[in-house]
Amino acid sequence: MIVSAGEALDVLRAGWEAQRAGHMLASYMMHGRPGVGKTQVVEQLAAEIGARLFDLRLTTIEPQDLRGLPYYDHEAQKTKWYRPEDLPDDVDHPSILFLDELTAASPMLQPTVYGLLQERRVGRHKLPENVFIVAAGNTVEDGAIAYQMNTALSDRLIHLHVQAAAADWLDNYAVPRGLHPTVVAFIKTRPDLLDTTERTVAEGQLIATTPRSWERVSQILKAVPDRRIRNVLVAGTVGEAVAAEFAMIADDISATVQVQDMLEADRKARISLYPASMHGLNALIYGLIGILESRNVNGVIDIMADIRHLGRLREEEAFKRMPLSELCTYGFEGLIRKGLDLGLGERFLGHDAYRAYAAERKEAGLA
Repeated sequence: MIVSAGEALDVLRAGWEAQRAGHMLASYMMHGRPGVGKTQVVEQLAAEIGARLFDLRLTTIEPQDLRGLPYYDHEAQKTKWYRPEDLPDDVDHPSILFLDELTAASPMLQPTVYGLLQERRVGRHKLPENVFIVAAGNTVEDGAIAYQMNTALSDRLIHLHVQAAAADWLDNYAVPRGLHPTVVAFIKTRPDLLDTTERTVAEGQLIATTPRSWERVSQILKAVPDRRIRNVLVAGTVGEAVAAEFAMIADDISATVQVQDMLEADRKARISLYPASMHGLNALIYGLIGILESRNVNGVIDIMADIRHLGRLREEEAFKRMPLSELCTYGFEGLIRKGLDLGLGERFLGHDAYRAYAAERKEAGLA
């Protein structure tokens, strides 16, 4: 079944809870294009449940790396095996065994993997019941190196086909991880460019955009101040055509979005600092969410609340054409999620600007 990365995390979370309660013991397989976020899903689950993560890249190991090394027991006159350290054996704390790149692993390795997935053992080494098993891999159609999975292996797994979904990626990954507001704003208005792998493979091109590549663009924006070098790096990450469009948006945002200046200005001066484009306002919203903390919560709420009034507070026709109320609502949803995580819920409820915004929505029947 096709699911987003966020939905895959929900499924794996439910599978872990069922396993922990003793109701179901299963292994899971996430199929998906390179860079779609499979590894991040497993890492996030491990962080949530406090599990030690054993990340095995099956393209870099041999069957004996899973089985261990033999030694001769002279007293028993038997050959025995040293257990490999890459397999979990802690019975007191949960572990996740992540078998990555399963579909690209050598066919010679698959019989060894069968034992892990079906019997939860390799040779005499048996996995404890608090080990949660997840595998992942690409498909032949993704343009990646991959073998067709045979039915004997497939039958041992619960399968999830993970595809990138812009709304899911923005809400559940990009914003919580604090990706650069310019990247988040760009994907918000160009969701079709979050993942172009299928189109790129069909056209015989090398560079595609993926959630992973956009995270790298965020890192480039934060780390490289020189505009020319930054543009070269972005083009090498997402391709020249996408990078050219992104550069125009990035320049507009960097010239108009001044979150810190707005926080330090009085309201009259602040109104003149709002960007007069959808890209700019989206970047401002994500910048406000990213910067929110206890010390600036009042100023952040004030700036977010005034977005809905820009049509009358500013003279530019552009503001009268934009869905300001929807932008303000979307912004407050993200702001409140982060505020609750930071324990700032009461600060929102006690703020005049937020109460006025909530009252307007209630009066319009939207609350």
